[in-house]
Amino acid sequence: MVSKRKGKNINGWIVIDKPAGITSTGVVNKIKWAFNAKKVGHSGTLDPDATGVLPIALGEATKTIPYIMDELKSYQFCVKFGEATDTDDATGKIIQTSSKRPSDDKISAMLQKYIGLIKQTPPNFSAIKINGTRAYDLAREGLELKLNPRPIFVKDLKCLERTDDEHALFQLTCGKGGYVRSIARDLGEDLNCYAHVKWLRRVWAGPFTIESCITIDQIQELHKSSKLLQLLQPLELGLQNLPFVRCSAKEFDDIANGRAVKVNSNNIKPDEKCWIQCEGKALALGNTKESVFYPSRVFNLGN
Repeated sequence: MVSKRKGKNINGWIVIDKPAGITSTGVVNKIKWAFNAKKVGHSGTLDPDATGVLPIALGEATKTIPYIMDELKSYQFCVKFGEATDTDDATGKIIQTSSKRPSDDKISAMLQKYIGLIKQTPPNFSAIKINGTRAYDLAREGLELKLNPRPIFVKDLKCLERTDDEHALFQLTCGKGGYVRSIARDLGEDLNCYAHVKWLRRVWAGPFTIESCITIDQIQELHKSSKLLQLLQPLELGLQNLPFVRCSAKEFDDIANGRAVKVNSNNIKPDEKCWIQCEGKALALGNTKESVFYPSRVFNLGN
């Protein structure tokens, strides 16, 4: 999601610890207002009641959002057993109940089913579009939906703690398009007990971690203060998980004009996405092949 308006050209990242009760778009609007920024966007929606890492891109950083969206993300969440809801989380109405509660051993054994490349059906209350309309809008109208399963990659899913018979804490690390609510729903069905997400927190997204987050309150407190810009993190932070190549100032001039150049690309695989920077003034994304860098996008870092 990227939002444009009149304002200042500000480039970089603000990593917010999103509180519950606000949409991701709502956070973007607050950042845009506080910085009076011309262009702002977020890299990965969190549900209104979810908390945690929400990277906000300003200016040229918005062009790197697709790369951040492709990165792995990790969530901690609490599952409540014995109840299914129409939203697959605690905000919905209960639609199924069970007196059964799974054992720790059964939970651990079942988790292996969810690791790797799996198929997952998104929640009916999700932002998936059906003939141009959001699924959650159709679901709120009471319409019966049948969303198609989608492939997602799950790197890891583990149970952190069984707090009581009805609740357990989990951590999920997955790729683009994964729904934690669907994991909880499907786990409950596979364990024959029903389940939903009670709370959800994103603890990292690509290179962005909960430790690097600041709060919306901190942003609002510094509104119109010169210290606000000190909270801004550099654009290249969002690319630190991609390989970095080196070149001279002259070679970068060629790159900035769309020309391929030979660069120092040791230990970079052929045709691998990478980035390059020159004297902090500009940055380019592209691919290398046989030590030749082919630019696909150039960023102007001057404010």
